[in-house]
Amino acid sequence: MIKKVLLIVMDGLGDRPVEVLGGKTPLEAANTPNFDALVKKSQCGLMYTLGRGKRPGSDTAHLSILGYPIQEYYNGRGPIEAAGVGIKLKAGDVAFRGNFGTVDSSWNCIDRRAGRITNVAPFAKALDGTIIDGVEFIVKPGSAYRAGVVMRGVGLSANVSDADSHNAGDNIHAVVPKDNTKEAKHTANVLNKFMKYSYEVLDKLPENKKLEEQGKLKANFLLLRGAGKFVTLPKFSQKWGFKNAACIAGGGLYKGIGAFLGMDLINVNGANAQVNTNLEGKFNAAINALNEYDFVFLHIKPTDSLAEDGKPIEKREFIEKIDKYISLLNKVDNETLIVITADHSTACELKAHTADSVPVMFYCNGIRNDNITKFGERDFAKGSLGILEGKDIMPNILNIMGKLPIIGA
Repeated sequence: MIKKVLLIVMDGLGDRPVEVLGGKTPLEAANTPNFDALVKKSQCGLMYTLGRGKRPGSDTAHLSILGYPIQEYYNGRGPIEAAGVGIKLKAGDVAFRGNFGTVDSSWNCIDRRAGRITNVAPFAKALDGTIIDGVEFIVKPGSAYRAGVVMRGVGLSANVSDADSHNAGDNIHAVVPKDNTKEAKHTANVLNKFMKYSYEVLDKLPENKKLEEQGKLKANFLLLRGAGKFVTLPKFSQKWGFKNAACIAGGGLYKGIGAFLGMDLINVNGANAQVNTNLEGKFNAAINALNEYDFVFLHIKPTDSLAEDGKPIEKREFIEKIDKYISLLNKVDNETLIVITADHSTACELKAHTADSVPVMFYCNGIRNDNITKFGERDFAKGSLGILEGKDIMPNILNIMGKLPIIGA
C-alpha cells in the first residue's frame, strides 16, 4: 500500500525540437538510463499545467500542480517570492517579486538579470529599510539576481502596474494605478519615488563600480512585478489529508510556494537554483525526509534557466546530470509513490516559457505501467495517462494511494 509521495518538478523541462540536437528536444537527446529504467515501470502521459493554450508562469503552474486553482487562490507572485526569502508578511503588506537588473541613465533596460549576477545581498542591503512617505520597504536577497520586496504602511494597494520592462531594450515607465482608488494612487506614487531613489543608490554602490571595472554589467536597478497582498491559504497537508509535508528547493519562489502552503522547508547546503546546485544533496535530503514526512516536494531549477538563456546543449547536459542522481531513488521503499514532471515547457529557441505540454510519470509498486522505454515528450504522448492538466495531479495521487473519495453510492 502506498503511504508516501515524492513529487519531483524539473522547472522548464519540456522543450521543442532543436536543429543542433538533430531535431530532438534536449530531453529526447539526453542519455538518461536511470530515468528510462523508471519509465519502464511507470504510468506516463503529457500535461498542460493550466490547460491547453495557456502559457504558465512558474508560480501559477506550481499552485495548479499542488491542487490550488489559480482562480481561487492566486494573488500575485510577490507574496510567494517574499515568503521564499523569509519575509513574514502582515495584513496590509504589498509584496513584489524583484530582479536586480541593468539600465542606462535614461532607464532603458539593458539586462533584466544584470548578467545573471549570482549574489545580490549587498544591493538588497543598500535598499532594505528605506522609508518613503511613511512606507517602509523591506528588501531581501533571493537566489541569484532575485529579491523579495515588501511595502509596509497604511493605505496600500496591490492594484498597480509593474515596475519592470519585461524585455531588454524597453524603457522603464512610471508605475500607474490600475484603479481610481486613493490607495492605488498612493502606492504608485511611492513606488515611483522608490524607483528613483533605488537607481541613485545602486548606481553609485562600490560593488557596482567593481563590476564596471571588471567589464561586467551593473546591478543598478530593482525591477518589480507581481504585486500581491497578504493572504492566508489552507495548508497543503490539511487540504489533501497528509500528516505533514516538506519542500526542498534552491530558488526563493519555490521555497515560497512551500512556505505559503504550510510545508516545512528543508535547507540543503549548496542548493542555489544554479547549474552548480548540489543535486546529490537535494536528492539525499528528499529521500531522508520520507522517513519523517509523507509528502515531499523536490524542485530543480536550472533546466528552465538554461533554456531561457538559449542553451539547448547545456540543458541536455544538465538533464543527464540529474539522471545520474535519479539512481539514488533506488533507496526509496516500495510504499512510496514517485511523481516526476515539470511546471511548464521552456523553449531554447524562444528563450521563453511556452504553452506546450510537459511529461508526467507516476512510479510505484503495483502501478499499471505503460509499454514506454524512453523519457521524452513524444514518447510520453503514447502513455496511458493521456493528456492531463495540473489540477489532475493531486487527484491521481490520491487515487493511487486509495484515498480518493467515491462519487455516488
